[in-house]
Amino acid sequence: MGIIAKPLGYLLMWIYGLIGNYGVSLIVLTAIVKICLYPLYIKQVKSTAGMQNISEKTQEIQRKYADDKVKQQQALQDLYQQENFNPMAGCLPMLIQFPIIMGLFALLRNPMQYMPNGMFAAHEPFLWINDLAQPDRWILPIAAGAATFFAFSMTQNLTGADMGQAKSMNMIMKYFFPLSILWLARSYPAGLALYWACGQFIQIFLNLHMNTVRKKIQEEQEHKKLVERAEKELIKKKRARMKGNQ
Repeated sequence: MGIIAKPLGYLLMWIYGLIGNYGVSLIVLTAIVKICLYPLYIKQVKSTAGMQNISEKTQEIQRKYADDKVKQQQALQDLYQQENFNPMAGCLPMLIQFPIIMGLFALLRNPMQYMPNGMFAAHEPFLWINDLAQPDRWILPIAAGAATFFAFSMTQNLTGADMGQAKSMNMIMKYFFPLSILWLARSYPAGLALYWACGQFIQIFLNLHMNTVRKKIQEEQEHKKLVERAEKELIKKKRARMKGNQ
């Protein structure tokens, strides 16, 4: 994680040099990371919306070629190509975000290792916290856990993770993950808990915006379906007229 943690450490030191407050610098760093990851979040939402749009067609193919997996895969590939859909696009954002999150985790858990010239700042006070390098037992952990619950719930709704075969597992994670964050935040440096809580609060507002984007995409897809149905009906009527004339 040092490959990612060190550049983030230099960025944090640079922000601290401008602001002069370690707690505020952590909030600014969190906002910068979230803004940089925003295009990936949007891509994930668009990919999920695309999958929902062709779900009926994929189910039809799966039923049609239930006994022939080779033809089924080929038909699905042809459908994805026709619809310009990449089934892996929804996973790519998570694959990119994970090492960044782990790098930030490593940096803020042990700032002395990744930014030795600025590690003294990690012991600064912030609001009610006397030392950001020491754990905050309740306020930040509760804030981090609550923000994680709402952000995680909204993300499940956005990506459709609250549906399908994995619904039970996702429901467990919906409650287990925030409780785990609350428990861990009580033992980790308050600076790390501050980063996580702020990140999840920012994620909530991003999710609100992405929900608007998702609704717009769904409206466009519904309009496209209506146009396609109208065109099919028109073609049927033309064929019926041609047969009648014959």
